[in-house]
Amino acid sequence: MLGTVLYSPGDIRCEEVAEPEILQPTDAILKLAATCICGSDLWPYRGLQPLNGPMHMGHEYCGVVVEVGSAVKTVKPGQFVVGSFCCSDNTCPHCRFGFPSSCENREFMARAQAPLLRVPLADGTLVATPHMPDEDLIPSLLATSDVLGTGWYAADAARVRPGGTAVVVGDGAVGLMGVLAARQMGAEKIIAMSRHKSRQDLALEFGATHIVSERGEEGVARIRDLTDGVGAESVLECVGTQESMSQALASARPGGSVGFVGVPHGVTLDGQQLFFAQKNLLGGPAPVRRFLPDLIDLVMTRKIDPGKVFDLELPLQDVAEGYRAMDERRAIKTLLRLS
Repeated sequence: MLGTVLYSPGDIRCEEVAEPEILQPTDAILKLAATCICGSDLWPYRGLQPLNGPMHMGHEYCGVVVEVGSAVKTVKPGQFVVGSFCCSDNTCPHCRFGFPSSCENREFMARAQAPLLRVPLADGTLVATPHMPDEDLIPSLLATSDVLGTGWYAADAARVRPGGTAVVVGDGAVGLMGVLAARQMGAEKIIAMSRHKSRQDLALEFGATHIVSERGEEGVARIRDLTDGVGAESVLECVGTQESMSQALASARPGGSVGFVGVPHGVTLDGQQLFFAQKNLLGGPAPVRRFLPDLIDLVMTRKIDPGKVFDLELPLQDVAEGYRAMDERRAIKTLLRLS
């Protein structure tokens, strides 16, 4: 079968790879309905993350179960399922506490930019839809696997509440999903920080009430102007750079909360500054599995349409163009069709 392999920065190929097999009794094999490129895939693609040999790409997925290991009990062949980018048993103490992305048996998904996928820890990782979804729902279900779940976690970690104010730092797919999540959680004022018209338009469609294009001190000043001079009670950091984290911390009011989900690259925090800022911080790999049942229900009942974040659709064979389009910011997020 064809699969996506990154050989070196910028050298992404669609080539023949081995089909997956059941390796453990807790595994499942899926035939994917669609897959996609994640913003975090761009870090190694840009050479900002070390590569130790060829890297099989992809960690967002949904599709039909075709085979299960002997120990799998909760899903069966023929079911349509969605799984998290982080595989978990859903039974360890961290999973039961609501953080399956810190599961004691955690495995990070890979090799999902291909037609077939092996999913470890299938019972704890996969959630079946109540029935076979309509074709037009596939993009939105795919979004729940990572990007929507991550944006949702950013809003949850930032303690977004009904009637509150939320600032979203980052206008990539996760940031836009954070806007959608904040709206679903009832925030009254949602400020999206974006300098790109197409992304601003989608943020407004997802529920943003204000757009701030300024950055740095000017951006913080605009946030203060929009929050009666005190800053926001909830800030979603959805990028992972020093600039975005500094922007998020400066935009939050004392006692406010920052939910940070951008994978950090070169981010450092000053302990003295944090001590006197008096702001809550929670982030890390999103515990998507915790949210999946509710997110799938919202999609299946057509209450949300996160699939709109995919503004470029290509066949898997053209995956290299999908990476280039996202790298050059010609696309927010690329969906890859497998047939």
